[in-house]
Amino acid sequence: MINNKILALKYRPQEFKDLIGQEVMAETITNAIKLGKTPNAYLLTGIRGVGKTTTARLIAKALNCTKNFAESEKCASGEYCHCAEIVNSNHMDILEMDAASKTGIDDIRELIENAKYSPTSAKYKIFIIDEVHMLSKQAFNGLLKTLEEPPPRLKFILATTEVRKIPVTILSRCQRFDLKRVSLEKLFIHLKNIAEKEKGNISDAALQLISRASEGSVRDAISLLDRALISQTIDNKQIEDEDVRKMLGLADRSKLIILFKEILSGNQKEAVNHLRELIDNGLDAKNFLNDILEILYLFNRRINLGPIEKDLMISESEIQMINEYSKNLDSQDIGIFWQITLKTMDDLRVVGNENLTLEMYVMQLMHVKSIGYKDDMIEEASSNGDALGSKTISSNDDNDDKKIKSVFKNQLKSTEQIKENLVKSPELKSKPLQNSTIKTFHDLVRTANKEKEVELKYDLERNVRVVSFVPGKINITFNEKLNKNFIKILTEKLLKWTGERWIISLSKEEGEKTVYEKTLSDKKNKLEEAKNSEIVKSVLSAFPDARLIDVTENSDD
Repeated sequence: MINNKILALKYRPQEFKDLIGQEVMAETITNAIKLGKTPNAYLLTGIRGVGKTTTARLIAKALNCTKNFAESEKCASGEYCHCAEIVNSNHMDILEMDAASKTGIDDIRELIENAKYSPTSAKYKIFIIDEVHMLSKQAFNGLLKTLEEPPPRLKFILATTEVRKIPVTILSRCQRFDLKRVSLEKLFIHLKNIAEKEKGNISDAALQLISRASEGSVRDAISLLDRALISQTIDNKQIEDEDVRKMLGLADRSKLIILFKEILSGNQKEAVNHLRELIDNGLDAKNFLNDILEILYLFNRRINLGPIEKDLMISESEIQMINEYSKNLDSQDIGIFWQITLKTMDDLRVVGNENLTLEMYVMQLMHVKSIGYKDDMIEEASSNGDALGSKTISSNDDNDDKKIKSVFKNQLKSTEQIKENLVKSPELKSKPLQNSTIKTFHDLVRTANKEKEVELKYDLERNVRVVSFVPGKINITFNEKLNKNFIKILTEKLLKWTGERWIISLSKEEGEKTVYEKTLSDKKNKLEEAKNSEIVKSVLSAFPDARLIDVTENSDD
């Protein structure tokens, strides 16, 4: 009889030693069973496909097996054993319940009623509740008492992928075990063993790619291997990593790194051509962006932690490319790229044409890369596309001031503000605006007040120091209280009020006092001057308890 079981079921662990990557948990559970110190309820957590339900069945087998299952003692052939029925999910005393389909209090009442009866043939009656976080609040409450003090021969095993959704009252009554993601190396070895047993003709590079794509899930990895081996069975040829990439809609990481190099170099045409070539080869948009995140991680790892050591995750040629291309990057670049990539993932849910979204994403990365904030100058960036003007952020020192970086990064923190075009207007830097109604900084403050721009006026008066001011160009410094959108707002308003683009430069120079500081200083000087006047002296002499607190000027009517 031909065994046509899918590989994920065929190679499901039948003993604790077969569990991949969960050795510590398996040892803890088997030691407790050997000592007879088993809890009333187990809680197994972890991502999909790491062995929660499998572990639950292994616990049920270990508690009920007529042999010493915890010591890997085999059941005799032809002898009745509970293990076979548990594996086939038809044991009367082992109840498996899917909480995703049975979420209500009535289902739990039925379970509790069943709990009153002793096991028919096994040593323990065991309730395995999968996806337990799906139970309703009333169902959880109904389970509390039985869970804490079950009948002597009853055990609960709860499994979930969303442990945070389980009430604390339930968690406190269970012994919790967290099943970890399985490492790439262990997954690769496991898949290689299965491929050899199945006589699958598949390359190591293809197995490594499947291991990475499974994201630590053993079931996903075996399912992908099964899918790949089906094509090999039909075509009778070796499966290479390129075949797996086409099957999964993945791009060759070397090609992605080359695409990234074109982005960093500003070669827009080449970058778009590379992207379109990847799309023509069946690129999946979500997988592409996830791969970009992985590449950004590798670049950041190279920049901050030094040379990358060889591992299964990356080849030697890719390491060389990352070492070469990371020279023109720093952590700030990586951080902005990361945020834009995450934002593009959200855009994919809204935009109908994924290919257009990816092309816009590549062009955004190219334009943002040209916004440098090192080497004494942060290039001009338009705060609102093609009509809102330019802003320049500059530094007068080799080490940029932290507050300048902070303001600039805050301007880009919401990637919705990053537009397609960087407006570079050298003519504005050398030629002042003509016929402008705003000639001085005082005019700017007065205009903001007149236009009822309260927030902008407040920043101009209290948080900004003027270094230099000519129509069309403002050079300022600031304090830490400055609104993170100040440059964007000011650029928009200046364009609206004057009809021209203005260049806003942020400097490390100290600059003049703020308008508010000047007002306080003038007031203090007037008070001192008034105190020294003969009139005030005579008043204070006549009234010793009097204090001069303010000076106002009379307007002539």
